[in-house]
Amino acid sequence: MNKSPHISIKPDHLFDFFAFPVTNSYLAAVIVIILFFFIAIYYSEEIKKTKRVNFFYLIQFSLKSMYNFFQNAVGEKIGSLFSLLGSLFIYILLLNWFGLLPGVGSILVQVAEARYSPLPSETELKYHFVPLLRGNTTDLNTTLALALVAFFSIQYFGARELGLMGYLRKFFNFSNPISLFTGLLEVVSEFSKVLSFSFRLFGNIFAGEVLLTIIAFLMPILASFPFLLLETFVGLIQAVVFSMLTAVFISNATAKSH
Repeated sequence: MNKSPHISIKPDHLFDFFAFPVTNSYLAAVIVIILFFFIAIYYSEEIKKTKRVNFFYLIQFSLKSMYNFFQNAVGEKIGSLFSLLGSLFIYILLLNWFGLLPGVGSILVQVAEARYSPLPSETELKYHFVPLLRGNTTDLNTTLALALVAFFSIQYFGARELGLMGYLRKFFNFSNPISLFTGLLEVVSEFSKVLSFSFRLFGNIFAGEVLLTIIAFLMPILASFPFLLLETFVGLIQAVVFSMLTAVFISNATAKSH
């Protein structure tokens, strides 16, 4: 087995589930979603009780802190936006931190890769080792999907608040050439948010994964502990940046232009 560190931009294919390809990053996302689901069920059940455990109060404190944090950006619209902003923050944070757990990226499994030739009889299987789990936000497919969710949410709330025609007038104003030109620049700016969202999150988390992999390969295990703490902080910051930018962009989209 190859002892060199495994670094790959694309996720590794593990198996097919009813013709659906399952990668190591997708498997990690499924685990995080299940964890997210059970935490939500636990909180909803505990809130009905009179005697509660400390973990419930930790969740409640975190939710109240997030509510107040996002309220500073969106103001009175927090009631309708908190479910989106809070879900983005918690989900991205869990994905980022899950990728730092022991075993993620280091537990390897053997998978087969078919090598085809013009003659069907000469097709052979090549076996190699890949990580069983991989941090999901190191997969550009995931960060792009999250970016699209944020992008379409911005457009939806902007159109809902101002009306479809009122929102479109922010971008297509034919009153004078300068307004038309600046409106077209705003269109380009809106679509560039997809790239900005996706590559910012992907680049920071993937770079951290590469750093931890190289440090763990070159140095003893305790030497990577400070870098692990650093990446824990980076994972938190990236979740804050992604969700807060979404909040700020929605607030700008729902503001009436002057």
